[in-house]
Parts: sequence; structure tokens; C-alpha cells
Amino acid sequence: MPDSPSDHDTARTDTVIEVRGLDKTYAGGFKALKGIDLSVRRGEIFALLGPNGAGKTTLISIACGIVNPGNGSIVVDGHDVVRDWRRTRSIIGLVPQELTTDAFETVWNTVRFSRGLFGKAPDDAYLEQVLRDLSLWNKRDNKVMTLSGGMKRRVMIAKALSHQPTVLFLDEPSAGVDVELRRDMWAMVRRLRESGVTIILTTHYIEEAEDMADRVGVINKGELVIVEETAALMRKLGKKQLRLQLHEPIDALPAALSDHSLELHNDGNVLVYTYDTQGRRTGITALLEDLAAAGIHFTDLDTRQDSLEKIFVDLVREEE
Repeated sequence: MPDSPSDHDTARTDTVIEVRGLDKTYAGGFKALKGIDLSVRRGEIFALLGPNGAGKTTLISIACGIVNPGNGSIVVDGHDVVRDWRRTRSIIGLVPQELTTDAFETVWNTVRFSRGLFGKAPDDAYLEQVLRDLSLWNKRDNKVMTLSGGMKRRVMIAKALSHQPTVLFLDEPSAGVDVELRRDMWAMVRRLRESGVTIILTTHYIEEAEDMADRVGVINKGELVIVEETAALMRKLGKKQLRLQLHEPIDALPAALSDHSLELHNDGNVLVYTYDTQGRRTGITALLEDLAAAGIHFTDLDTRQDSLEKIFVDLVREEE
């Protein structure tokens, strides 16, 4: 994994990526990014969520020097990605969505060559460890073209790590990867974070962002809708449901319960009460009292909270 940070490095600011006023308009007038402001903290896993065409890949491509920005700037570890492009590219590793590999080369030669491109001295022991961590060591002499899609994805990750970057961009890294490979991949991502690598990922698997990310940013139509700690976002925007299993089914809600946010489910056997987790009062006590007064009894209850996926969908819908 990347070298341990020096005392000089640890003295730097906690912000490793600073995006300010970033715009991008493509030929034809399509505005991919609109005034993006974003700070990514050193050593965190930051998940960028958004529907197709929202601007996720454009933002990553500008940060990695693949696409030129319009207005605004991106600074990585104190270096502007345009003015100091050589330095920033040595800091950054990128796993793009597309499987772009040297198909006729072996896995070992592909990864070793990638390290050399960044001017790094040969370090076969390090590269061996990367391949072992990605379950690629026994495939090192195979030509990339003979590998499965999931294994090719792992080769892309090995290439991105070959020069020991301190910032790693993962653009839809789980695309085409089976469940077992995905689990191993995320275990490696966690180890990278523990070693001090900052990780920015985009994913369609929102449950992964919920499980992996320290913070989440939602981008839609080129605008950054919200950036929040993952747990705090769920607390702030998530709704909780109290589900009551009724002793006997009811056909309709009594008028006396009309003040409560209630729905009947499961043919009248389950009563669902939705409430705001941030409210000063949940209203549950009043609800239970009104249920008793209406002669409605229940045999069991449980609570459920919105998933990050539900929150994401609601946020994007609000922007439309």
C-alpha cells in the first residue's frame, strides 16, 4: 500500500481536495457542472451519488486531468490540477468505468509498466502485494484479454495503485463485478483508507455507499445538492416508521385518528405510522393513546428507518 505519511504530510491541512466554483460546458452547450464547491477530507471515503448524466464522471475526469475545466479550480493536496498537472497526477490513482487495459499484455507486465509511467523505481515486492490483495497473483502471467470482466476490473485497480497514490478515485468500481469479488474489493478499500489513502467513489450500489462512506455527496443535473456525514444525512432526512401488527384487521382508519400520519397495510392487519426523526416530539405517545381510545389493539410493533437509497431518490426528485 502507499507509503506511510511523513510528519510533514500529517502537518498539512485536513482537506486534501478543494473544488471551488467549478463549471464545465461541453461543445454543443451541455452544462455538465454548475458552480461545484466541495472539500474532501484527508483519509476519508467520500461517496458521490447521482443519476446517469448528473456530472459525477465529469467531476472526476477534471480532477484527474482527463478533461479540462471551464471556470473554477480543483486543488489536490495543495497542487492545482491544471498548473501542477504532473505533481497531481503522481498523487492520484484512477479506476475509470471503462475497462481500458493492455489486452495483449500479461497482468504483471501491465501493472509494472503502469508504475514506470509515473517515474517510480521498480518495486516488485509492493506490486506482488497489490496483486495478492486483489486475488490476482495466480493470474500474473495471464494475458489480460483472457480474464473475466471482474478480473479485468481488478487489474484496473492494480494499475491505479501501482504508483502508490495517496488519493484514489473509483468511478463505478463494482460495475460487472460479482458479489464475492465486490466484497473482497471493499475489504481492500477499507485497508487503503486505514493506511491513509483518501478515496472518492461513485457507485450505483447505494447500499455500498451507506456501508462504506464517511460522507456522501449527491449531485444532480450538474449541481451538488447536499454533502453530509452518512449517518447524519440519514438522521436528518430519513423518516422512521412505526409498524403495528393489529390484533384484528380493520377496513378503514377511524376519523379520530385522522390527525396522525397513518396507513393501512397487509389487508388491514398492519398500521404504519411515519414520523420525522428530527421532530421535537414523535407523536407516538399520543398515537397509542388515541388507538386505545378507538378500541384498536395491537400484538407487536417495530420501527424501521429510511435507507440511503430512499433519501437519495427523494433528494433527486425534489430537484426536478
